[in-house]
Parts: sequence; structure tokens; C-alpha cells
Amino acid sequence: MAPVVPGFRGSQRWHEAWRNLAQPSALTLLFLGFGSGMPFLLVSGTLALWLEETGYSIDEITILSGAVMLYSLKFLWAPLVDHVRFPLLRELGLRRSWLLLAQVAVTAGLLGMAAVAPGATAVFVALTLFTAFAGATQDILVDAYRIEIAPPEAQASLAATYILGYRVAIMVSGGLALIMADSMGWPLVYASMAAFMLVPTITTLLAPEPQTAHAQQQGWLERLREGVVDPFVDFFVRYKGWIGIGLIAFVLLFKISDQALSGGLINPFYRAAGFSNSEIGQVSNIYGVWVAVAGAFVGGVMVARFGLKPSLWAAMILGAISNLMYVMLAQTHGNLFAFYLAILVENLSGGLLGTVAVAYLSALVNRNFTATQYALFSSLVTLPGKVLGMASGTLVLLFSAAPAATMAGYSYYFIFTTLAILPALALFAWLGPRVHLEGESGK
Repeated sequence: MAPVVPGFRGSQRWHEAWRNLAQPSALTLLFLGFGSGMPFLLVSGTLALWLEETGYSIDEITILSGAVMLYSLKFLWAPLVDHVRFPLLRELGLRRSWLLLAQVAVTAGLLGMAAVAPGATAVFVALTLFTAFAGATQDILVDAYRIEIAPPEAQASLAATYILGYRVAIMVSGGLALIMADSMGWPLVYASMAAFMLVPTITTLLAPEPQTAHAQQQGWLERLREGVVDPFVDFFVRYKGWIGIGLIAFVLLFKISDQALSGGLINPFYRAAGFSNSEIGQVSNIYGVWVAVAGAFVGGVMVARFGLKPSLWAAMILGAISNLMYVMLAQTHGNLFAFYLAILVENLSGGLLGTVAVAYLSALVNRNFTATQYALFSSLVTLPGKVLGMASGTLVLLFSAAPAATMAGYSYYFIFTTLAILPALALFAWLGPRVHLEGESGK
């Protein structure tokens, strides 16, 4: 019998979707999503422009911005946050105590980067990695909190509010930070970004702790088994044989086109295409954020109204095709209208795919292993794209057939990332009749 992915009803009505958006936990996820979004660009896209102004080349920038790879490896330490408790923070509960520590660490890391600056290479790289590690840990906790604080039928709507908060943080750490960078030094920009972390930190102190029970084993070996072995065994018990392997492969590949543009490549491309820091901030990270927010809410309503499977088909295809807009942008040097159009298409489809992806990954999770399994799935989603992103600068130089990056090199790279979705589409077609979604026919 083919396994059933629990937790989503394709027949859920419109009023149920909006009722889920109005619940108190949605507001909490809005602010926690803001906290999750704050450090990401500050160790990747925004950092890339700081590094470029310091004199780094595009291949060096994409490698150094590879600190975001830690977000794809967070499943390695996720078992700790399911089982390790802090005596001094016991009153906050398991989830909130970890969240508070992660948020304080992100704040300290950003302040350290501001104090040291890229000139002190070794120390700056270490601080960047520390900040990325703290940010990835915060993501583990926010994902676990979201899944545990509300029932399965509310998850798509909570994902939409989470992404709204996340996108607002992108607007601050990308758009506002770049605009500020044109009128003040980068260290002051990073110190200012650290101050914004007060928002999620205060939210953590005020939010309720999820009521999910977390069994505590006495022995170290028992904790290791429960926290590391059991979650992975559980997945392959529920999804046996080639179905489980196919699902893992699909999770690895279905966002590769989107993730391949994250990291250190895209902002230097905008600069090469003729745009200033302020224009990049205003168009990509302010206007683009609101477009992505719209896409996120469309994704949440799509899942509730049409079901997960049709929504995921549409989101994957649109997400990949949107990369071709950057090929157009490469041919229209400094044209703001083309910039706005490219960001409209790319961010709308990206926001839609983001919400549907969260809903899909949440459906795969067994709540007995919430943090570990979700961290594994969300890490696998980003891993191939992050690897590709780290190599993107080198690939652009190879495609350019020149010592420096050219518009032709960028264009060939964007075409390559568009075609990268084809294996995922083939896998999803194969998995369709084998993994049935609750409330859908599986066709």
C-alpha cells in the first residue's frame, strides 16, 4: 500500500484558510520569521557587496558567502535541540530556551562582524561562520515551534505568516542595509542590523511554549538512539524501498533552480548589470519582498484550495522558468523597468514555491521527531542549490571564457539553473501515483 502524507485536505474551504491566518500563533510566527530572515543575507547576499567593495573577485565572493551552507547542514545538530535542556532557562521550556540562546548568538555575531570587518580575514570568516551557525540553529527552532504550536490543517497558513516575517527581514537586511551602505560605513550598517534582533528575542520571551511532550531518556545511548537513529529509521519505515529513496532525491532537487541564485552571486550580478547599491536595495529587497509576500500568500491559499500536489507542480515550473528573466536583464544594461519586471516574475514565483515547499516538507514530518526530521528535509532542499551557489562564481568565469565575469557568462549560468529542475519534475511524476496526499486522488 502506498504511504499517505498526512495533514493536508485539498477540499479545505476558503474561510478555513483565513481563520487559520487570524489565530494568535500566526502573529508569533510573523515575528519569529522576521528573526529567521535577519542573518541570512548578512552572511550571503548583502555580505557579497561588502566583500566586492573590499576588492574580492566573484569566485572568492561566492566561496566566502558559502557560510550559508551551514543552513543546509543544520540537521547534523538538530537532535540536540529536541533533547538537551538548559537548567538556568528551564522556565522558558525546551523550544523557547534554545530560541533565546540562538537569537542572542546571532546578535553577538553581527556585532562582531561590524567590529572586525573583512580586512581581518581569518577572524571575520570565523565570525561569519558563527553567525550563520546561530542563524541556522534559530531556523531549526522556529520550524519546530511552528509545527508543534498548531494542528496540521493550519500549517500552510502559518507558513505564509512565517514567510511574511522572513521577507520583511530580507527587506531590512537587504534593502535597507544596502541603502544605508551608500551613505555610511558597512560596520555601522551591521551594528544597526544587530539591533533589529530585539524583535524576535522579545517575541520569544513573551510567546507560549508548545504543549508537545518531549520524552526524556536517561542514558546517553538512549538519547542518541531517540534523537539521531530513530528519526531517520522512522522515515524509511513509513516510506519503504524505492519510494523513500525517490522522496529523498526529490527533496534534494525540487528547489535547486531557486536555491542556485542564493548566496553571493546575484548582488554582484546586479552591480555588473549597471545598478547601484540603493537601486538593488529598493528594487530587489524592498519592492521584491512585497512581491514575494504576495506570492507566499497565494501559495498558502493555493494549497488550501487546490491541494498540495497541483500547487507544487505549478510552483516548481514557474520557479525554474523565472530564472530566464535574468537572461533578459543581462541584455538590458541599467534598465530599471527590466529590473522591476525580472524581480516581479522571480519573486512572485519564489514566494509561491517557498510556501508550498514548507507545506510539503511539514507533511513528511512525524511529530515524534519534529525538529530532527524537518531540519533534515529543509536542509536537503537547499543543499544542492547551496553547493551550486558556492561554485556559481567559478562557473560564471568558465562560461565567460575570460579572466573576469561577463554578461554572457551570467546568462549561460541562469539558463543552466533553469534546466536543473527537469530531474525533479521527472521524479515528481513518478512519485505521484505512489505517494498519495490525504484528500486527493493521487493523480
